[in-house]
Amino acid sequence: MSDLPSQVTIREVSLRDGLQIEEPISLDAKIELLEAVVATGVREVEATAFVSPSKVPALADAEQFAAELKRFSAPHFDVEFSALVASPNGARRAIAAGLNSIEYVVSAADSHSRANVGRGTEEATVAIADVLRIARDNEAKLEVIVATAWDCPFDGPTAPQRVLDIVTAACDLGVDRIAIADTIGTATPRRVGTLLTQVQQIIGDTPLGAHFHNTRGAGLASAYAAVQAGVTRLDASVGGLGGCPFAPGASGNIATEDLVYLLRDSDIDTGVDLDRTIEAAGVAQRLIGHELPSSLLRAGDRIGG
Repeated sequence: MSDLPSQVTIREVSLRDGLQIEEPISLDAKIELLEAVVATGVREVEATAFVSPSKVPALADAEQFAAELKRFSAPHFDVEFSALVASPNGARRAIAAGLNSIEYVVSAADSHSRANVGRGTEEATVAIADVLRIARDNEAKLEVIVATAWDCPFDGPTAPQRVLDIVTAACDLGVDRIAIADTIGTATPRRVGTLLTQVQQIIGDTPLGAHFHNTRGAGLASAYAAVQAGVTRLDASVGGLGGCPFAPGASGNIATEDLVYLLRDSDIDTGVDLDRTIEAAGVAQRLIGHELPSSLLRAGDRIGG
């Protein structure tokens, strides 16, 4: 345990990744969920995505929801909001809506990239430069997220070099952060450690994050393996809400409360209140209207502390 970091930052993704495969909920319901999420003490929230409303109708109100984020700004709150984009046009929309932290996703698998954004991996990688230029012109931060980093639902296993090529291109351009995503929940601890070690040899001091789904029951174990490999930024979603609408069979982000519970036992500080996170998961379940996969939502915290 001595080699583990003392602190891990959790980015709450329920408002974006969590909602994107669900039936649309009202703006008021999203605000209620956001209030519950902010109450957990989480410092980073992925608020929405500026993508095609026809492809992701649950996030069609991105501009309207972004306008509501002002009520959660400093000095009363210490939360950084970000938005996912899949194109330069999405980046412009996010900036115009007031976001100053952008995540641009590039799928390492051609077939998923075409299903997701309508162009192959190489073309999506080239567009990093345009998205970065838009961010820099508006004093915004840019994170590049590499999707389907381990496997693709259409192409099968992803060659590690495809991931490394995207990471190299992004770092050469000077992006602010890198994240590696297991889009369909197939990663295992052994494979996680191997790839992330290779990524870290490229990125230098650029902050590295990871995003896992619990589709096949290995999401939490993979997240822990990422922490063991030196990652100090992890995405999670209250209740385990979420999945990828462009990846058949993908489901369930790792649940924020389950992750906090796991890291707490290793004396890793997240700054997130576990009881309030379980409460937020309950809010998400009520608003969505169906059972969520969170273990702690069902079982609660440890008996006797």
